[in-house]
Formats: sequence, structure tokens, C-alpha cells
Amino acid sequence: MLPKLKPIAIKERISMVFIEKGRVDVIDGAFVVVDKNGVRTQIPVGSVACIMLEPGTRISHAAVAQAARVGTLIVWIGEAGVRLYSSGQPGGARSDRLLHQARLALDETSRLAVVRKMFELRFKEKPPAKRSVRQLQAIEGARVKSLYQSLARQHGVQWSRRNYNPKDWASSDPVNQCLSSATACLYGIAEAAVLAAGYAPAVGFIHTGKPLSFVYDIADIFKFDTVVPVAFKTAARVNAHYEHHVRLGCRDMFRRTKLLKTIIPTIEDVLAAGGMEPPPPPDDAVGPAFSDPETIGDAGHRT
Repeated sequence: MLPKLKPIAIKERISMVFIEKGRVDVIDGAFVVVDKNGVRTQIPVGSVACIMLEPGTRISHAAVAQAARVGTLIVWIGEAGVRLYSSGQPGGARSDRLLHQARLALDETSRLAVVRKMFELRFKEKPPAKRSVRQLQAIEGARVKSLYQSLARQHGVQWSRRNYNPKDWASSDPVNQCLSSATACLYGIAEAAVLAAGYAPAVGFIHTGKPLSFVYDIADIFKFDTVVPVAFKTAARVNAHYEHHVRLGCRDMFRRTKLLKTIIPTIEDVLAAGGMEPPPPPDDAVGPAFSDPETIGDAGHRT
């Protein structure tokens, strides 16, 4: 009998694996990709934060179940990651953390404090005083536009604006294709971290009304320190197969910066800025029938 699988902490994992044109299955207890010639490629599923499945990929029930047991996010994406169709949760929001997150988002004062902390982490300076969330969004938009222009000049890339059509990948210019692929990589590992920490991807503070609002909030904190420079660098040096080179560049950058070790502590710091303590359980709360087994995984991972 094989030992029972337990989730590995997000910070100890490699960032992501992309799979296209193959069948993903569990064979002899191993998580493998089988190509059209029957060649098997084994993937260490428990040590990967997220696995992104591109068109031409099929996955078995056994493979999805094994990925869920070890806390690995499965994401179904379009060509080059420009569209996200669906994702399978590797863990899920813990009720106490979900309620705390929702309480912060619903209180205008706490929400503004969280947004200000995100702004400070992103731009390395405190935001202007006495500004609303909407005003901070406008300031952020202007700064982001300036950062894009600065990176374009630095790398000698022609730049007009952020523009892409998710239904027509080839219609975008090379730098926008690179940016789309790079941000898809970042969103994947950010979603895996949010879920592993026990929070809800949909309950955002800056972004709202989308299934991944909180993922976008957290990813934006790191975007211009990580994947955006990789995208511009790739667009300046590569003439074809941009998405492939961007993925390799993001993978190497994630390893070099050890980003996965940073995301979950950053989530905790951001929410702590809201100034609310997580609510204690009520006096008449019924305790668990049994204790959860100890695991080396993160708080939101199923065990």
C-alpha cells in the first residue's frame, strides 16, 4: 500500500506546469501525461502549485482526484493561457477565514485600509491621504500606464496600450501576447495560493464582481516586479513563439525570486491592515467531531 498523500506547503513547490495535446491519467499510482504515441511523462503532481491544461488535453477522474488530494490546482485554459475556462479547487475557503474576508470587504473603512495596504505594497510608498477606493483606482491606473510606457522605452519595444482580444489571440501585437501569457502564469499561482490559504477567490477589494477578484488583487501586487518585465524582455528579444518563451521566463523568475514563499504571508499582511480581528467562535458553537490530522500543507488544503 502506498502511504496516504498529504499536501505540501505552497512555498515548497514549483510554480506551474503546462500540458497540451495529451491524456492526463494516473497509471500505477503515478500522475502521467500520455502522448499520441503512448509515451508516458510523469509529473510530480504534489510538488506543483498548479497545472494548466491547454486545448487538446484530456484528463481522467483519477487524475483530478489525485490532484485534489495533494492540493494542486487544475486550470483549464485557452491557447497560450489567454482565456481561463474553469478551475478545480485544490482546497477551499475555510468558513472562519471566508467570513473574516467577507466582513473586511463589506465594511467600507476596513476595505479602504486593505486597498491602501495593497497600493503601498505595489508602489513601495504610502498612497495619498483622504482618497476613496475609486480615487485610488484612478491613481493606480495612471501609474500602471506610466510603468508600461517606461518598460517599453527600457526594452526598446513599440507600445501603444494594453489591448488584446481573448477570442482572437493572433490579433494582438507581440508585446500584448507576451503580457497575456505572463499574467496568466501569475494568476494561476496566485489562485493556488489564495485557495491554499483558505480564502475565497471571488471576494475582492479593488476588483469586484468577478470569480477571481481577490486573485487579481493579490497578483497585481507582484505583477510589475515579476511577470511584466519578463513579458517586455521577451517581446524585445524573440521573434516567434512568444508564449513559450514567456512561460520559461516566468518559470525561471518564480524560482529565482521564490515568489511562492511570499504570496501567502502577503495575503495575511494585506488583510491584517483592515484592522479587524478574526471573529471568535460563538459560545454555543459545536466543536468538531474529531480533530483534523496534522499536515505540512497550508491552512486551506484538504487533508
